Amino acid sequence: MTETPAERYVVLGLELGRHVEGIAEAYFGPPELAEAVDAAPLVEPRELVDRADLLLADLPDGWLRDQVRGLRAYAGVLAGEAPSYADEVEQCYGVRPRRTDESVFAAAHDELDRLLPGAGPVAERHRAWEESIRVPGDAVERGVTAVIEEARRQTRALVELPEGEDVAVEMVHDEPWLAFCEYLGDLQSTISVNVGLPISALELLTLAIHETYPGHHTERCCKERTLVRGRGLLEETLVLVPTPQSMVAEGIATIAPWLLLEGDGAAALVDVVRRETGVDFDLDLGLAVEHALEPCRWANLNAALMLHEAGAEETEVQAYLELWGLLTPDMAAHRIRFLQEPTSRTYVITYLAGRELTRAYVGADIARFGHLLTEQVRVGELLDAGGDTTPP
Repeated sequence: MTETPAERYVVLGLELGRHVEGIAEAYFGPPELAEAVDAAPLVEPRELVDRADLLLADLPDGWLRDQVRGLRAYAGVLAGEAPSYADEVEQCYGVRPRRTDESVFAAAHDELDRLLPGAGPVAERHRAWEESIRVPGDAVERGVTAVIEEARRQTRALVELPEGEDVAVEMVHDEPWLAFCEYLGDLQSTISVNVGLPISALELLTLAIHETYPGHHTERCCKERTLVRGRGLLEETLVLVPTPQSMVAEGIATIAPWLLLEGDGAAALVDVVRRETGVDFDLDLGLAVEHALEPCRWANLNAALMLHEAGAEETEVQAYLELWGLLTPDMAAHRIRFLQEPTSRTYVITYLAGRELTRAYVGADIARFGHLLTEQVRVGELLDAGGDTTPP
């Protein structure tokens, strides 16, 4: 029987996933496809490139073609192709990374100087403020679980959640990320939180919402209901990291916290954190600080360009992240680790450009957020809608 383009794509993605663990982030389609891939000899990256090129030639312009283009780019790197870092990022995600001038970060530091309590260097005051609202390690799981339940309740007022969806929470250590949503299919996810890293009360709120409601878990289970079960789109059963799908997904999850924290239910979420963790904090100040910090997040992309294009030493990149990103030495080192992982070396752009693209697309229209959760929206559509990919 002739394979459909969607079957060819899924098989290619699963075969790519055998080369780098985590590249195929989730798969919940027909088990026989995965079983056949696992039982067959490993397909070399060069052959995956050739198969992807053949599939691209057969596909019309559209969401699936965008996905295959990202898959092909990643397979090409594994096969020995050596595009520039910027070319690789653009081929995978549909957006070209550009360096942000340090004057943007300096302006953000000036705003933080105005907002943060105390006197002295901004970096020290920001660190002291974060430490003042740090969640005790033994309270993190309790706090995350409670925030998830409240966020689910509030998300039901924004979108219709599928019947039977649910999440499980686990605490982990020594990972290159702070939190991760593993979608298991059948409307279920496991949320992992890295308690080896310090977590502030505001970070606890944002990561719980980002990973679950109305963030990653909500998107995946809504798309399983609408696109997989409703329309039979096999390609949506595979979540492939180095593709435009990730740009949209991280954009959704990165703006998700602000839909709740700047809404009428914000006080209830803060009350949950206070009750479960014992940490009291000023949400208005926290939101103002986070918005002021947004331009500084682009220092992460500059750091990736320094590492992968300019050939900078890790010590130089570490100092850069501490200075302009206002990261502690430990967090700067952790960020460098993330930027060097095979699954995330190019991924940093998805948080940054993804946020700007989806925020501009949604605007004040919550129905457009619902559209992102349930439809195959292309990065090109977000760009055409006026989205920008530069710091705010």
